[in-house]
Amino acid sequence: MPEFLTFALAAPLAAMGEIAVGERRGSWDRPGRSAVLGLIAACLGLAREDEAAHDALEAGYGLALRIQHVGPLLPDYHTAQVPPTRRGRRFATRAEELSAKDLETILSRRDYRTDMVVLAALWGRPGARWSLSEMETALRAPQYVPYFGRKSCPLMLPLAPQRIEAADPVVSLTDRANGGPEPERRLVRLRSAAVVTMTAADAGDFGLPIQRVEIRRDALVSRQRWQFALREEAVLSESL
Repeated sequence: MPEFLTFALAAPLAAMGEIAVGERRGSWDRPGRSAVLGLIAACLGLAREDEAAHDALEAGYGLALRIQHVGPLLPDYHTAQVPPTRRGRRFATRAEELSAKDLETILSRRDYRTDMVVLAALWGRPGARWSLSEMETALRAPQYVPYFGRKSCPLMLPLAPQRIEAADPVVSLTDRANGGPEPERRLVRLRSAAVVTMTAADAGDFGLPIQRVEIRRDALVSRQRWQFALREEAVLSESL
């Protein structure tokens, strides 16, 4: 049977950004593929400028998510001082921005999800750059601090990676939900039903029944330039 690396993502506050337009920064009710792979990249110690490594992470691994609990939406009215945008002017640090003499105040609303509990299953494709054993080691001892979307969203439980042999990603996630470490299992039991999602092509490869397909812009194109392409995401079940 194939092997999967399962781990937990749990946080009191989580930011799972939609496409940002204007002053509103919304949040999905579940994390995107690129966000979870970005967290794994942080654990591996990958610099954002290392495009080859991020491309290898995007192309080399499948990812399934079991959204176990989603709390209410929490909006945050946010203000910040920034210099106006000018052609040819860039700032290397926030301190440099604040040293400018022509600061302006911008207003925005940032949405957060509360009490998030998500279980993840990762598997390697042929030619994957890192083994699941190496991934497990990185998630146990991250090189950079992992957080759930924004730096203001620290995890409230260890990632607790576990390798599991299972027939498909859904089975591996069910096994993790039933046999994960405490206090993770107590949080998982907060909700009996769960939504399981993965890329539609992966669901087809495993022969899994698809309830519906949604389009998300979370397929990595460039981590450095912060560019993402459309992806077909399969929602498999709402009552696992």
